[in-house]
Amino acid sequence: MSPVPRILVVDDERAVRKLLRLYLEPEGYAVVEADNGLDALSLFRRGGLDVALVDVMLPGIDGFELVRRVRTDSAVPIILVTARGEEASRVTGLELGADDYVVKPFSAPEVVARVRVQLRRLSGPEPDRLLRYGAIELDELTRRVTMDGREVELTRREFDLLAALLRYPGRAHTRAGLLELVWGSQFLSPKTVDVHVAALRRKLGGGVQIRALRGVGYRLEDR
Repeated sequence: MSPVPRILVVDDERAVRKLLRLYLEPEGYAVVEADNGLDALSLFRRGGLDVALVDVMLPGIDGFELVRRVRTDSAVPIILVTARGEEASRVTGLELGADDYVVKPFSAPEVVARVRVQLRRLSGPEPDRLLRYGAIELDELTRRVTMDGREVELTRREFDLLAALLRYPGRAHTRAGLLELVWGSQFLSPKTVDVHVAALRRKLGGGVQIRALRGVGYRLEDR
């Protein structure tokens, strides 16, 4: 993470960018702005960003497409800012690789709090444990996952969720508990956990079983 965290704000409304800048800069953050998706993509590819706040409705390319392209080569935390309240839109963003979302009209202090959560996770101690369960091996130092010796590509959140489950195999985890362990926040909807569990199931196939516990959450089991 940069000595002075650099926050990218992507929104085609100047008033929104100004508002977020007014709240972020007093926290000691350097704010970079873009008013369209293509300019934002260029800023991502230059590097040096720590967190991005990205509106979904953008000229050029929209926020969903921006996240999709960025996630091919960047793990910078992305918080989607959208006027769409439908659950399907939020799920789409999370499946594409966004780390969090807020819905307009939003509270600027809440957005700052969400940025702080992402930065806190980036500045945490470097893990150094090797976790094994069934056919899965997860190296927290290199952030590599293999299944029967074959590497499995996971997003940052999918990796962190799998690591949380592997640390306590057989234990029942509530959705709220997983949100705290993996996302460091309880601002998010429990649906966030469901979306990422579904992605892990697809990618891990028959390696392990993540069993849904009705009214509770999930438990990792060896097949």
